Amino acid sequence: MLTYLILIGGLLGLFLGGDWLVKGASGLALRFGVAPMIVGAVVVGFGTSTPELLVSLNAALGGQPGIAIGNVIGSNIANILLVLGTAAVIGPLVLTFAEFRKDLLWMAGAVLILPYAFWSGEVSLVEGLVLVGALAVYLVISLKGSRGEVEDIDAPANLWANIGLTLLGLGAVVLGAHYLVQSASIIARDFGISEAMIGLSIVAIGTSLPELATTVMAAIRGERDIALGNIVGSNIFNILAILGITAVVTPVPVDARFMAVDTPVVIAITLALLALVYFVGRMNRLVGGAMLAGYVAYIALTGGL
Repeated sequence: MLTYLILIGGLLGLFLGGDWLVKGASGLALRFGVAPMIVGAVVVGFGTSTPELLVSLNAALGGQPGIAIGNVIGSNIANILLVLGTAAVIGPLVLTFAEFRKDLLWMAGAVLILPYAFWSGEVSLVEGLVLVGALAVYLVISLKGSRGEVEDIDAPANLWANIGLTLLGLGAVVLGAHYLVQSASIIARDFGISEAMIGLSIVAIGTSLPELATTVMAAIRGERDIALGNIVGSNIFNILAILGITAVVTPVPVDARFMAVDTPVVIAITLALLALVYFVGRMNRLVGGAMLAGYVAYIALTGGL
């Protein structure tokens, strides 16, 4: 029972800490004159991916590579099928390809790098540097191409309040990540579940809670473009930043199932989302329901692998 309480506490720490970190970092960025487009696309996108980064680093350094990689791939799958699906069920999403073309193509390119990164059976320093290098290029392009406005950023106006909120959020996600990985590993061993599956499901959903909260609130408020933008930005960072930085810190062994099962799945649903935005430009409740059903089916069908 204590292990489950620790797991819930870790998830709560990630959820609240991610929210505080995003608000504080956004307030600081605006306070120091960072372009509004960068605040929305980069600061917030990276902020909501901070739990994934800390969980994967903790897992890799703790000798649990299945959780480290499963968290990255599982979060991308959950972001598209679970988070966007939930947002579409709440209210139909109108998706403009021209507005998100650059980021959508970068997201597709990021997942297509995965077979290269996993091919040798280990994400090594070299692959990590390639991913981090691609991230740097993406950030430079985003910075040069920044334009438009980000409105209604929910952050304190006071400088010290933003600093305090940022530090508080960082501390919460650090502790939340540590206890989530530890408790999830104990549960996995007790039930004979592989670390890969724990990373792909429980941990991935837990670290996607900031994206879920942000996207659902955006859908409720009718800010449909934010719903898609948050997911696209987060998925890019999950692969390029999180997997890349983790591999730079320590080589990450790759379970065979990731190459055989989960990588093809995340590539397929990413390209399907790209096609949906390009050819249809709309995601109604029926599509959202199908996405949620697809996520349940994925977890159910792959859980025993």
